[in-house]
Amino acid sequence: MKGIHTAIVTPFDSKGGVDVSALERLIERQIAGGVQGIVACGTTGETPTLTGDEWALVVSTTMRVVAGRVMVTAGVGTNATASTVDNIRKAKALGVDAGLLVTPYYNKPNPAGIKAHVETACLEGLPLVLYHVPGRTGQRLPAAQLADLTNVSGILALKEATGDVGFGAAVISQTSKPVLSGDDFSYLGLVAVGGAGCISVVSNVDPARTVQVFDAYKTGDVETAQRVMMEILPLVTWLFSDSNPVPCKAALAELGLCGPAPRAPLAPFSGESPALMLQALGL
Repeated sequence: MKGIHTAIVTPFDSKGGVDVSALERLIERQIAGGVQGIVACGTTGETPTLTGDEWALVVSTTMRVVAGRVMVTAGVGTNATASTVDNIRKAKALGVDAGLLVTPYYNKPNPAGIKAHVETACLEGLPLVLYHVPGRTGQRLPAAQLADLTNVSGILALKEATGDVGFGAAVISQTSKPVLSGDDFSYLGLVAVGGAGCISVVSNVDPARTVQVFDAYKTGDVETAQRVMMEILPLVTWLFSDSNPVPCKAALAELGLCGPAPRAPLAPFSGESPALMLQALGL
């Protein structure tokens, strides 16, 4: 697992349901932009607000549209081991390549509990991408503990979303598994210390340039990687000016790709329009 994997938004129609046609357009645009994977039903996909049927609709639609052209990862993690295992079984039946396994949130399990949770999830036989996002789970694991979890058989890779390159480097030094950034601000820095890529939000809006940063760095063109990263940095900053994916959906709506509405309890974006920034980027 490497390169840019887009944490795709879940578009909603005017009645509040999943907009399948818009999701198809978004996925095709990502593939055309050169991403190496689609991550459906993650944080950016507003998974906590999706029903079980909607989750299955988003994942199955993604599988149908992708049709084997890029990797598909589906969010499967919850804060209960039993429901996580159930999600993994459903994702496996839908044919995804991997599941995204967030460390349990809210209940703050102790180290032994987290280890048992990960090991139990891995028994289902679906490759899993461990997801460390302290800003949403309430727990920042020590680097050694996170590396130990990443080294569990059945863990394919790690999505590391602290935004702390030093912390990410410490994890990378203790595991042979790919470590991808879950933070667009710091992803080039993490790649520079051995990271394998990024599970990205900004690639929803500008997939081609997000991919260009990674490809340029990996081919030794550091100057281009830095230049393009600086080009998209204002967009990254703007995308996190409100709760993700609220600004992202506003930008995609400005581009005519989907509606702007998130699902409650997220409220629609009310900040500065992205129009001038998107125009400056040639989007």
